[in-house]
Amino acid sequence: MFTSKSIPTDHKDLIHDVSYDYYGKRMATCSSDQSVKVWDLGEDGQWQCTASWKTHSGSVWRVTWSHPEFGQVLATCSFDRTACIWEEQVRESTGSVRQLQTHWVKRTTLVDSRTSVNDIKFAPKHLGLQLATCSTDGQLRIYEAPDVMNLSQWSLLHHISCKPGSSCLSWNPSRIHSPMLVVGTDDPGSMHMMASGLQLFEYNETSRKWQKLQNILGIVHDPVHDVSFAPNPGRSYHMLAVASRDVHVIRLIPKDKDQHGLTKLDTRHPAQFDHNQSQVWRVAWNVTGTVLASSGDDGCVRLWKANYMDNWKSIGIIKADGSSVPHITSSPQQQSVPTYQQPPSAAQASFMANFQWGAATSTKGNTWVKEFTDAI
Repeated sequence: MFTSKSIPTDHKDLIHDVSYDYYGKRMATCSSDQSVKVWDLGEDGQWQCTASWKTHSGSVWRVTWSHPEFGQVLATCSFDRTACIWEEQVRESTGSVRQLQTHWVKRTTLVDSRTSVNDIKFAPKHLGLQLATCSTDGQLRIYEAPDVMNLSQWSLLHHISCKPGSSCLSWNPSRIHSPMLVVGTDDPGSMHMMASGLQLFEYNETSRKWQKLQNILGIVHDPVHDVSFAPNPGRSYHMLAVASRDVHVIRLIPKDKDQHGLTKLDTRHPAQFDHNQSQVWRVAWNVTGTVLASSGDDGCVRLWKANYMDNWKSIGIIKADGSSVPHITSSPQQQSVPTYQQPPSAAQASFMANFQWGAATSTKGNTWVKEFTDAI
């Protein structure tokens, strides 16, 4: 049911993010060694590093792919206070044997932030080629490429203050609702001031501005490391996963619009999971938004799913170092779960990539790729 592959990445420092492309056939990794590596899945099922280059002058926190409709485009953000856009170019070699060669070109550098840029995400395809960044100074910035054939030109469309600080963001992928963003913070002082680590923003079609909907109160009381909206295949509500000291699943139910044209939301908290009393660093959904994957300091990738009674339960644990997994408690009841042990690794896994056809967890110097079959 589960298979794993260890990929020696040759990164010289800690890997902070792993990202699949839209089809799950390409993968990008970024690291504190200031580099990004691109991997292609060969016909033999092996991952091959096809590009590696220095991207920033500081640790690279995140890397993300655009939708393939806009070409092979990557965005990165870094501690050096910048975000960069990279595009893959294909050209034909001039030798006697005609071969296609690829290389990645920096199209632009976004330098508006005065502090570390902590997260970066492309907007859903139906919104066009837009990009959101959030930084330690509590600024959410949304950029757009007016001409998708010229990625050297990006316009700053919106500059939103979400102070006192921000660590992660996620776009709502729903096409049937107004565009929405969630921003999380990992600053304990900020959370105490706001009584929440999560802020929701919605695009108002009337004013053509992003406006704050609300703080999500009374649910997450610890620093937020990652947030992820679930894909929406037609639900009338939104599902949001939050990585903090625990894993949280939040349901946002749209109500009527208020007098300013903003959506009123009814907030529910159907599930909260203890990740073996360890910090949770990444959460990601499968393509239908029915299975949630999380990874944390305990070195495990855990899978969660709701039954027909809307009770969320663990459906599996993948552990890289082969040690036993203790009995865990999940909301709303205790249960034992299947454990899938893997060969020993050099370090515990603590980061996870987009959960499309599989999930990838990273360690210092290695990337563990977990491939899931349709059996889950």
